[in-house]
Amino acid sequence: MSNHEAPAGDAKGAAEGDPASTSLADDSPVVMFPHAEWDRWWLSGQANFISQWHPNFHSPYEGTNSFTPESEGATSRVLTLFTGWRATDTTEFICDVQETGGAALSEALGIAGFPNLDVVRNPTISKAPYVARLMWHQIIPLGSKRVVADRNPFQLFRELPERRLEIRFGKFSLADFFDLNSYGSDTNFQFMNWTVDNNGAYDYAADTRGFTFAALIEYHDRNFAIRFAEALMPKVANGIHLDADLSRARAENLEVELHRRVVGKQPGTLRLLSYVNHANMGDYQQQISEWLAAHATPVPDITDHPLQTTVKYGFGANFEQPVTNWFGVFGRWGWNEGQHESFAYTEVDQTWEIGAGGSGSRWGRRNDRVGLVFVSNGISHDHAEYLGFGGLGFLLGDGKLNYGRENILETFYTLHVWRGFFPALGLQYIVHPGYNRDRGPVVVPSIRLHVEF
Repeated sequence: MSNHEAPAGDAKGAAEGDPASTSLADDSPVVMFPHAEWDRWWLSGQANFISQWHPNFHSPYEGTNSFTPESEGATSRVLTLFTGWRATDTTEFICDVQETGGAALSEALGIAGFPNLDVVRNPTISKAPYVARLMWHQIIPLGSKRVVADRNPFQLFRELPERRLEIRFGKFSLADFFDLNSYGSDTNFQFMNWTVDNNGAYDYAADTRGFTFAALIEYHDRNFAIRFAEALMPKVANGIHLDADLSRARAENLEVELHRRVVGKQPGTLRLLSYVNHANMGDYQQQISEWLAAHATPVPDITDHPLQTTVKYGFGANFEQPVTNWFGVFGRWGWNEGQHESFAYTEVDQTWEIGAGGSGSRWGRRNDRVGLVFVSNGISHDHAEYLGFGGLGFLLGDGKLNYGRENILETFYTLHVWRGFFPALGLQYIVHPGYNRDRGPVVVPSIRLHVEF
């Protein structure tokens, strides 16, 4: 699973401070080259490089899908070209092309809250550029009042009706529009962990790279929004190929977004999420029972079942609350039923996180970003029992398991040095990697370079 590149300045960006407090040194452009002010066209690009390392850590044993206990390093890259064309005042088309490469620590195995969201977990898929997003975006006004809109690679309109329907159809990531958070959704400028930037228990429909074909409809009003998406599921867990048979496999996603002033003059946001996946998913307890009865294989195998359609569902909550014009707090909670196998995102059945983030406006650097977060991930009893018997998920498998929640602390500082150059330092401390009390803890320092074109 790779990162779903968040363009700078969209809803995934960190909160910015008061420009009046900005120093002259930080008042430079935030892109390498000035963008042409086309009214109907959009053209921009970005590059994100993340280099991570970890020292040796305690590990009395390891399995096929374990995080490597010996010291190692890896560097990933994601290059994105954003293009768009606004055909009318209510219709536009978006096409984004990506190229991903480099490597991940331990081939992105062994930790549910993996430290680098940019990596593609399957190292065998093609490294050639691919179309990440190709979508039609339609606005249906429901009132005459209009509001100013921030143009970005996902929408090119300078203003929008306050009450409106928005329809999107094509290829995109559900994480582009669901479970967003201004302080924790963007590996370009913010945190880098899988279960910090996204809700780990949200097993959202996606191929290995994180994209799917879907139809999305949103209703926007002054203080709230409601969105619903129907999307294609992968044919196999974490697979690159999507199943186009909607009678057999599909995903329904619903989110309600509420805006209200809670602390002083700063409006807070609460997002409530639910999803239902239909796919060829195995049942942990069923596979364990069949294995115990027959012992036909050395360990239980969650994929050892005939083609079938099972249902996995879950819920999530996500809040963000600015405290000042440069600092805010945020958090997430997520749960899924944990009976059926983790299939599309990562192996998490319960999660919660709490963190804080902001810009450097306080010290005169409004384009800098800083954050600190704690996230705790868990899995169901059936899921843990399956891994304890030596079963393999698409991400985890130490051969056995002494279960404990996977707890992660992450911090970062992103510096704006010149034009579109944003280097960053990060640090993650991971306790019980892969939910295993017998292994770890793991320390993962990170260096990131983000470039905006």
